[in-house]
Amino acid sequence: MAHQADAKKFLDERGYQGALIRGDNPLKLFEKPVRDRIVDSYYWKEQCFGLNAATLLDRAVELNFIGGTYGVAQKPTPFLCLVFKMLQLTPDRDIVLFYLQQEDFKYLRALAAFYIRLAWEKDEEVYTTLEPYLTDMRKLKRRTREGWALTHVDEFIDDLLIKSRVCATTLPKINPRLFLEDEDRLEPRESALGEELEELDNEDEQHGASEGEVEELANGNGRPLSDRSDSKSGED
Repeated sequence: MAHQADAKKFLDERGYQGALIRGDNPLKLFEKPVRDRIVDSYYWKEQCFGLNAATLLDRAVELNFIGGTYGVAQKPTPFLCLVFKMLQLTPDRDIVLFYLQQEDFKYLRALAAFYIRLAWEKDEEVYTTLEPYLTDMRKLKRRTREGWALTHVDEFIDDLLIKSRVCATTLPKINPRLFLEDEDRLEPRESALGEELEELDNEDEQHGASEGEVEELANGNGRPLSDRSDSKSGED
């Protein structure tokens, strides 16, 4: 009960003196019904009590699915509870990036990515930090309101960058990438397929050159047909 009371005190504007995100209490990034369900949930009371940035890592590596709320009662997932705890802790950026960069724990990466999308206020930093993980195609299990679904890390990252609502949470507004490019706040993103496309272009050029050589040989004497016609006219 003390842990639950502590969370509710954290949401009390009269006593709040902690860090601000987007000029407000970070926990208010979650809608009130979701906040209430989280602080009343068993996972929050039993597994999130007393966590700090270091011990939260121990809980995060145990995650085996992502999601927002589920079932008729719209219970919060452990994933959502841990994001809520991160908003309460507001860990240093180096810690969040450490979570994000862990190759062995894909759900920890998803947790950090979701937090970054919620908490980091500069749009260009969100893009440049998350876009490198659009190449991570590992599978993720997702708990939905109706049941279960399969997604992938890159799809989840893409959802965070282009959708307005993910995991029962309305995301803060973010400018489209093209707008930031026009404002010179972002460099154009290089496609992960760039090298493959360049190789295909080179193959097409080589193929075109080969076809030209074949045509010359087919016309005889290794010369274009027009040259042969001129030569024949001179003989006449």
